[in-house]
Amino acid sequence: MAVLAVKRLPPWDDTRMSEHYTFFTDLAAEAAPVGRGIHSQTLSKADGVEVVLFTLAAGEELSEHTSARPAIVHVLRGTGRLVVAGDEHAIAPGAWVRMPARTQHAIVAESELVFALYLLPRAEPA
Repeated sequence: MAVLAVKRLPPWDDTRMSEHYTFFTDLAAEAAPVGRGIHSQTLSKADGVEVVLFTLAAGEELSEHTSARPAIVHVLRGTGRLVVAGDEHAIAPGAWVRMPARTQHAIVAESELVFALYLLPRAEPA
């Protein structure tokens, strides 16, 4: 995939993208509001790291699954429940978890829930 193209923005826009970096003053504000269902959008896919912003409507869930890559979930807005490797946690803005590849996990939104998912590079074989 190509490096991010330069995006020319008016001076009042607080999102900055260049060939070298991407900056958001409020990542949660980038999330599309949903009345129902689940919305995901890829914000970046560079250097082996993929950043995906999720919005889940209240009552929606991502059922138990695994990822082939290590991952970080960072809750930006809303509340819910996160189950990681069989352990259940209440989640709210600021909650953060890093999981090795192939870790079972699930998320349930109690209110509209926005979180960033960071898919990290696969580990190099030893």
